[in-house]
Amino acid sequence: MSLSDGTIDEPKLNHFDASGQAHMVDVSPKAETLRIATATGKIKVSPQVYEAITNGTARKGDVLGVARLAGIMGAKKTSDLIPLCHPLPLTGVSVDFTLLPEECAVKAAATAKITGRTGVEMEALTAVSTALLTIYDMCKALDKGMEITDIHLEEKSGGKSGHYRRI
Repeated sequence: MSLSDGTIDEPKLNHFDASGQAHMVDVSPKAETLRIATATGKIKVSPQVYEAITNGTARKGDVLGVARLAGIMGAKKTSDLIPLCHPLPLTGVSVDFTLLPEECAVKAAATAKITGRTGVEMEALTAVSTALLTIYDMCKALDKGMEITDIHLEEKSGGKSGHYRRI
């Protein structure tokens, strides 16, 4: 953003104090608002793995069912994994999958919700990552060359920074 004197006001990284030390951001002055974030990612698999997932024949069981639960659990544990994330009382987490036969891939989408003082982007991203890692874990006996890719934030709403949608 340009300031009146022609300089640019760059966003600050707020996880650092004035002396450059990492710290947890104090969100107590922020207003509680509904905050929603959605993230997506993909895992590219071999035709053999794709068939096992779609036909439900993987030796470890229902791959997508277990991955869905793992993604939800991952969202709930985000603050245990990411040092400066606040522990959040999530009000909802969903993890859904889309089969992509033309790419021999599975797309995961996770949405996290809260009415609170800080966003849930990290929870949505952790849910997607954990779900995709679970697919890898459950199918690695068939193919160790699976590739997890394209994990990113699709959309977020709520809070001071407002609405964001990936273009």
